[in-house]
Amino acid sequence: MRTLYVVTHPEATHHVEGVVGGWHDSQLTPAGVRAAVSIARALRAQIPDGAEVELFSSDLLRTLRTAEEVSELFGVKPILDRRLREKSYGEAGGKPQEWLDRRFVPPPAVGERMEHDEGVEGSETKAAWAQRIYAAMDEILQNPCAHQIIVTHGGSLTFVLASWIKMPIESAGYANFRAPSGSITTLREDDFFHNRQVVSLGDTRHLDSAQAG
Repeated sequence: MRTLYVVTHPEATHHVEGVVGGWHDSQLTPAGVRAAVSIARALRAQIPDGAEVELFSSDLLRTLRTAEEVSELFGVKPILDRRLREKSYGEAGGKPQEWLDRRFVPPPAVGERMEHDEGVEGSETKAAWAQRIYAAMDEILQNPCAHQIIVTHGGSLTFVLASWIKMPIESAGYANFRAPSGSITTLREDDFFHNRQVVSLGDTRHLDSAQAG
């Protein structure tokens, strides 16, 4: 039995500043750090003591800081992988969200969506974004470890899940799995049928203690 716990980093400075995230290297806010502690505790409560655990994380500061809290409780070093980053918004990264909103060209309802040009210089296409997430997932899932934790971003979660259920990458342009910041999504593969289940999507019950604090 393999279980993946996919964490979306909690509140970061770009959220409260109203600027575009992407590859802009924002940091966790104090509230985000408290939420990261709650995430780590929730994962520790779910994974048996003594079980082998692997921890993978995007290399951006907000995900790395989240992974550090998990690392401390489990005693494992995070494996940093830049392929788990959020989508790059090119020159929009770090600029006010309304700057991007004025220039953004949405994908067509019918036609080419994965290679669609969104109208922002240097912005990744969905194809490039999905391809790197799928490649990272392929490597992670080659490992036989029964408990794996992935710390990533809200947007990238869609392609983590699409890869998990083996959605053809050319179809992923229509996929959209939404999960709040600081959430835990649980995925499980059984050893008999090797079916891949989405056990829970975007669970935030653990954040109640962080908000209370």
